[in-house]
Amino acid sequence: MSDFLKHECGIALIRLRKPISYYIEKYGTPLWGLNKLFLLMEKQHNRGQDGIGIGCCKLDMPLGQPYIFRRRDARKDSLATVFNKEIKTFNKLARKQMLDPSSAGSVKNVFDFGGEVLMGHLRYGTSGRFDEGSCHPYLRRSNWPTRTLLVQGNFNMTNAGALNQKLIERGQHPVFGTDTQTVLEELGFHLDEAHTDLYRELRDKGVDGQEIPSMISENLDLLQIISESAKSWDGGYAICGAVGNGDTFVMRDPRGIRPCHYYIDDEVIAFASERVPLMTVFESNKEQVKEMEPGNVTIIGHNGEIRTERFHPEVQKAPCSFERIYFSRGNDPSIYRERKAMGAALVDQVVDAMNNDFDKAVFSFIPNTAETAYYGLMDGLRMYRRQQVRAELVEAIENGTLDVEMLDKVILRNWPKSEKVAHKDIKMRTFISQEKGRAQLVSHVYDITYDLVKPEDTLVMLDDSIVRGTTLKQSILKILSRTNPKKIVVCSTAPQIRYPDCYGIDMSELGKFIAFQAAVALHEREGNNELLKEIYEACKEELRKPAEERINQVKRVYECFTDDQISAEVSRMVYPEDVDWDGEVQIIFQTIDNLHASIKGPCGDWYFTGDFPTPGGIATVNAAYINWFEGKSGRSYDLPLV
Repeated sequence: MSDFLKHECGIALIRLRKPISYYIEKYGTPLWGLNKLFLLMEKQHNRGQDGIGIGCCKLDMPLGQPYIFRRRDARKDSLATVFNKEIKTFNKLARKQMLDPSSAGSVKNVFDFGGEVLMGHLRYGTSGRFDEGSCHPYLRRSNWPTRTLLVQGNFNMTNAGALNQKLIERGQHPVFGTDTQTVLEELGFHLDEAHTDLYRELRDKGVDGQEIPSMISENLDLLQIISESAKSWDGGYAICGAVGNGDTFVMRDPRGIRPCHYYIDDEVIAFASERVPLMTVFESNKEQVKEMEPGNVTIIGHNGEIRTERFHPEVQKAPCSFERIYFSRGNDPSIYRERKAMGAALVDQVVDAMNNDFDKAVFSFIPNTAETAYYGLMDGLRMYRRQQVRAELVEAIENGTLDVEMLDKVILRNWPKSEKVAHKDIKMRTFISQEKGRAQLVSHVYDITYDLVKPEDTLVMLDDSIVRGTTLKQSILKILSRTNPKKIVVCSTAPQIRYPDCYGIDMSELGKFIAFQAAVALHEREGNNELLKEIYEACKEELRKPAEERINQVKRVYECFTDDQISAEVSRMVYPEDVDWDGEVQIIFQTIDNLHASIKGPCGDWYFTGDFPTPGGIATVNAAYINWFEGKSGRSYDLPLV
């Protein structure tokens, strides 16, 4: 993706199914679970680099002994820093004979992360603070293990403001006002309620006080607690947590917007945001790693019992298509195939853009995430060319004109030329973001291979998505123009991004989207400013309605124009300035139909179509337009009703 986006976080959870002594005997280390947690997080490092956190809950600890722990860090290289520190602590304790690595009891009693429940979180922050305190997991402490709660997740709640207001109306005092706190406190509230009811019932029956904790632990209904907590949540989420007694849960939002996968064998049950890390870390095949069903929660009791239940009625699924296009690691077998299919789906548009002149076209991609789709595009172009050659050969045979010259002309020429044209300088930093010369420096993030492209060539570059267009205009097209082609065609495997996301991706400001800017520019050129104001008033009116009655008024911005008209305007807007080049620029976007044909199964496409899967999404898009019209920046969640 040429326009950098922060997006979904990554989660990992390990629940050991055997005593610690088992892993010491079989694998020679009591840290088998911790090592697996590190690997799961390292394999998902693409999902979060703003900070990390890890947590541990120990089972069956004697009363009065510590049983729950966490570490968080928001510094550079935090993942390696945190795990290295814990391993050094373990080795130091062993070296000083304060801990016996061969004794499970010693490890559990002395080492903080020598427990059976281990969880980790990789954060890509889209809002709030960006320090250690904003990193998951969040911990809600109590002197009752069955009221202590450790929670982390990959989520964004569109109604965070309303959820915080709900806490206030109960008499609580939320400090941060973030959706993370609302999730923790909502779960904590219902956990407290259930705990208090059980305690009073047992106390009134005359049960001995020392027996009450274990009886509460046996009777705590985690499914009921989760179901009650999630009733008011509007958003995309994959959330996992642990109660202090060891009861553990992992839940996925009803529409499956955020991803979650799991692996189970007789030694471990493990969860992660992506499939491939589980396959790699546990040396399993894709059939052994399952996708968690949306609207379900898996609960692993402190006694090891595993059950999966539905906490929300079944609704239409809408998994985030950007996971397939860009975010998830491309070595997942299904994602790899789908990304290739997205590239191949662009063939007809590409052929038209280069006037079917393969002899005067050079194909490449903009590093690095578009590489897989590029292979698909090249496969598709070669297949297209084969069909052309076959048709010409058949015609030549039928006409009796087939000869050596014909073979040279048809077969040996006009085949798609694949080259490495653009190179990204990964050492280029944004430390100069506040300096006046930033634009000039940013223009040198990319470099080119010289003398590959001829002045009569069309240079076709594949990108996986075009969001804001700023990197194209200020950097990529400027440097590509130095190859001096007749024309530059930039192809996006994603359709035009027209609407904000409110379920995890950091793209909530409507006015920053190049497709929206293009539509507005077309309206202004045609004198339709009054329509833009009408839409503004309509958006305000929508926010006065009950949530279930609202519609997306922002769709009206695009109704007057075809996709091609908006693409043409985008092409004009991103044309590089101050360059010694007079060639043509054309931007091509994937069609919605081809996107759905490429992705197998349900496909959440609200940022392309405006068809948001939850009421919170519709409120957000209308609020985003209001913010844009009024010249306000920032996220559009929970704009006060007007």
